[in-house]
Amino acid sequence: MGKIPPSFRSALSNPNLIKPSSSLPSSSKPRHFPNKTPSNFPAKSRKPQQQQQQQPQPPKPLSPFKSPNLQDAKTLFNSIVNSSNAPNDFRFHNSLLQSYASISTINDSIAFLRHMTKTHPLFSPEKSTYHILLTQSCKSADSADSTDSTLAPIHQTLNLMVSDGVSPDKVTVDLAVRSLCSVNRVDDAVELIKELSLKHCVPDIYTFNFLVKNLCKCRTLSSVYSFIEEMRSKFEVKPDLVTYTILIDNVCNTKNLREAMRLVKVLHEEGFKPDCFVYNTIMKGYCMLSRGSEAIEVYNQMKENGVEPDLVTYNTLIYGLSKSGRVTEAKKLLRVMAEKGHFPDEVTYTSLMNGMCRKGETLAALALLEEMEMKGCSPNSCTYNTLLHGLCKSRLFDKAMELYEMMKSDGLKLDMASYATFVRTLCRVGRIADAYEVFDYAVESKSLTDVAAYTTLESTLKWFLKAKEEGLKV
Repeated sequence: MGKIPPSFRSALSNPNLIKPSSSLPSSSKPRHFPNKTPSNFPAKSRKPQQQQQQQPQPPKPLSPFKSPNLQDAKTLFNSIVNSSNAPNDFRFHNSLLQSYASISTINDSIAFLRHMTKTHPLFSPEKSTYHILLTQSCKSADSADSTDSTLAPIHQTLNLMVSDGVSPDKVTVDLAVRSLCSVNRVDDAVELIKELSLKHCVPDIYTFNFLVKNLCKCRTLSSVYSFIEEMRSKFEVKPDLVTYTILIDNVCNTKNLREAMRLVKVLHEEGFKPDCFVYNTIMKGYCMLSRGSEAIEVYNQMKENGVEPDLVTYNTLIYGLSKSGRVTEAKKLLRVMAEKGHFPDEVTYTSLMNGMCRKGETLAALALLEEMEMKGCSPNSCTYNTLLHGLCKSRLFDKAMELYEMMKSDGLKLDMASYATFVRTLCRVGRIADAYEVFDYAVESKSLTDVAAYTTLESTLKWFLKAKEEGLKV
């Protein structure tokens, strides 16, 4: 029966606790509990495992330019061109310009480009060449420190492009906006995108949404709305479903859920149909506030509008209902999601266990551990920490100790809540030595920092000694 201790069987076999869902898939062979990263809330999306592995980065090419001095750069360029029979390929010249631009000022980079075209007449700069200078002008320190205008170096580069017969396009707009936002110059990005829309080219919807997302991080909602309306009325750049999704996500994060529902109505009025991600985002907002009833209303509205719930939908609802104490309804959803072909994962079970522990149904929550194993779903660190915390709160000390030993054998980490509660429980029953052993494991497994682990243990011991001296019941 996997790694569940025999002493757990009395809890797991009790028919009055919880019945395993018959509609869930079973596994003929229980799976070993692997070491996993805790998950505290249903994820919005999951990347394939091969994408999560970090790919090795190729080494950066060495820069031939060691000094920002313009004359030194010109001399080195002349040497390269004369000694190596430099190709006429613009990519060769762009790489040299890029290398020098990384250490020089924008004015010196422009002068260096002029020297390149004069010394090597067969080289004809392309739009990508000017984009190197544009990126530098957006990110360089002299752009931010200019006393004339923060956009002056950018204007200088754009004017150079136009005078050389190269017109800024949507790629130019996108490059400038992203470069400015990468150095937290969002206000300059707004000013520039309006200017470029008026003189040269309006942004595409991807650039527009990128800027809206950055504006939501640093501006008031009303100013973001003003920007969107100005772009719509002056330049006919209309928000799409992604734009509204960004706005809904933003207002949900600020707990402005009434505005989120208003935006859903606006979506319909604009001819868009909210997708599963939009509804999941709003439900998550309600669940974080323990407003399970409103989350269910959104769920019902979602189905009425013909949007099929996914695994994240059910995980979000089970989390929200469990958090607000509506465990019975959460259990019903466990069956519903299985009937719809969405089988519970470790997030589903852990959320339900958390709600059951909150209601004092700790043994029933413990029974889910075996059900998880039977259905081929492996508990993670968060699952164990949730149960350990619940067992300690319910004063089921012996089972808490066995669960802790399971965690140690699998190398799973303790979180702060379960560690503090477990140490307190050990001190309460007079097992101070074991409390120190748990402290050692928390430090050795890097579950907590040394300071956090020691501070918690010290404060617990002080509380225990004080209570004992005063004759208080612990």
